[in-house]
Amino acid sequence: MGYRLGIKLGLHPVCRIRASAPKGEFFKAVDLVPTDLPSRLNWQQSGILFGRWFYPIGGGVPDWHSNPLTGAKVVAADRDWWLIPDFDPNVGDIKAIWEASRFDWVLSFAQQARVCDGNAETLGRLNHWLKDWCQQNPPYKGPNWKCGQEASIRVIHLAVGSLILGRALEPEQSLLELVRIHLQRIEPTLNYAMAQDNNHGTSEAAALYIGGSWLHSQGLMEGEYWFQLGRKWLENRAAQLIEEDGSFSQYSLNYHRLMLDTFCIVEIWRRVFDLMQFSLCWSERSRAATHWLHSMVCEKTGDAPNLGANDGARLLQLTNSDYRDFRPTVQMAMVLFANTRAYSGEGSWNLPLSWLGVELPNTTAPTPGSRLFNDGGFAILRRSGAMVMLRYPRFRFRPSQADALHVDLWLDGRNLLRDSGTFSYNTDTRWLNYFPGTVSHNTVQFDDRDQMPRISRFLFGDWLKTSYFEPICERGNTTTFAVSYRDRQKAGHWREVSLADNGLRVIDKIEGFVNKAILRWKLEPGHWRIEGHRIFNGEHTLILEASMPITRLELVAGYESRYYFDKEKLQVLEVEVHQPGSLTTEYQWTL
Repeated sequence: MGYRLGIKLGLHPVCRIRASAPKGEFFKAVDLVPTDLPSRLNWQQSGILFGRWFYPIGGGVPDWHSNPLTGAKVVAADRDWWLIPDFDPNVGDIKAIWEASRFDWVLSFAQQARVCDGNAETLGRLNHWLKDWCQQNPPYKGPNWKCGQEASIRVIHLAVGSLILGRALEPEQSLLELVRIHLQRIEPTLNYAMAQDNNHGTSEAAALYIGGSWLHSQGLMEGEYWFQLGRKWLENRAAQLIEEDGSFSQYSLNYHRLMLDTFCIVEIWRRVFDLMQFSLCWSERSRAATHWLHSMVCEKTGDAPNLGANDGARLLQLTNSDYRDFRPTVQMAMVLFANTRAYSGEGSWNLPLSWLGVELPNTTAPTPGSRLFNDGGFAILRRSGAMVMLRYPRFRFRPSQADALHVDLWLDGRNLLRDSGTFSYNTDTRWLNYFPGTVSHNTVQFDDRDQMPRISRFLFGDWLKTSYFEPICERGNTTTFAVSYRDRQKAGHWREVSLADNGLRVIDKIEGFVNKAILRWKLEPGHWRIEGHRIFNGEHTLILEASMPITRLELVAGYESRYYFDKEKLQVLEVEVHQPGSLTTEYQWTL
């Protein structure tokens, strides 16, 4: 509260920093042996938002202050950043404006300069865009200076661009000055970032560590302070936000990737500059977080459950792989923190390591099996190409979605039972309530309410606690797990999942609700039909049994968002009951 009041009144120290935009060339041509590595193809004739939305730029420079999806512009973009509202209904979601200013294109241009004969031409374009950005976004003016994390991502991408171009150890003074004015923006609001207990803190600590060491290596003494501050907070964030089992504070698969990518580039930077190793705790937590993500990802497609908040963020985009392909991050983190490959053979998952000069080890980690991440509340069951993820409440940090006992089901890379995702942080109230709410998850909703009361846009109250717990168990030809909770209004939900080679059985025991309970299954898109208590699509079948009368069994329209700002329809099976008892769902597939 004190931070926000100080910002609003212009009294916070960050409101008093001043700087001038740097001038000159940011990257100069060097004699580098051209590489035959494939480069990303984006940012030539079109830009891309959130790994999903392409928009034309016609070979020119993006409009740094407009939403390319709606055309809306920030009014008076030359104002001090703290005078610009966080949520402007005339502009829409500010993330659409920030995206081009994350400097993702620096990586694309740097790659293209390495693989073609047009080195000078491509570098000229890179310098032109950076000059234009500096002119249109003078230090601490306009929307692109509002967020310390956004400034941090720019620093990280500038550093990665310099590594690709072989200029990290001999940077241009203009580039160093651009980094310096960013660190000057990040540091005064660092405590606020850390108080969020999320990726803002890890990103900003990484930018201070990378940028500070960079400045110090070139004789700028103030860099030493920022470097040490960044190192301190990187150690702190690893110890505080990553559980011993690798679960991350945000309970989100994409934010987990963002954190891991951040730690990966920090480790690569440390090696390039021969800096002191991090503590054993930092290394162990990074390795544990790597195994967590590895366990979630489908090796065949690289996709993974649409778990938790997903705002489209992605660092280190050095491949043409899809936004939902998590294998490049898993491979890079496994090599850096476990000294082994996650995936054997050649594929796009190896490209970030190749671009950044990291050698691949000879060994490959075993394929992930069933595993419990009890610190964070995740059970992974695997059998014969099938995977089940069950989410249960172990909240030490604020949950962003009411998804207790949600089940995700995957078979040979197909997501059969799905999570709806996020869609947008700044949209109509209907969607702000729908996507994070209980209604958008494969679980039971009591009396048309969320499992936890919503307090704000990003916060739920009355955090749930697990009341009963059975470890993962192999029983004959099935793998089982059971868990339960009881909420503040005395409603209780016990769920057991049993995964076999040809199907999944879920038993739900429910009680304590006032009027009704609705069990939902968000189905893979297809032609689903209902016959009695049997639901089928010609390939897979769901069979429902109940100990109480089923009041309603219906296929209804629902939505999912696999990419930020993207909203697609899908069918949802709803099973409504008005009495306590047990519901059994059998999901069968043909082998």
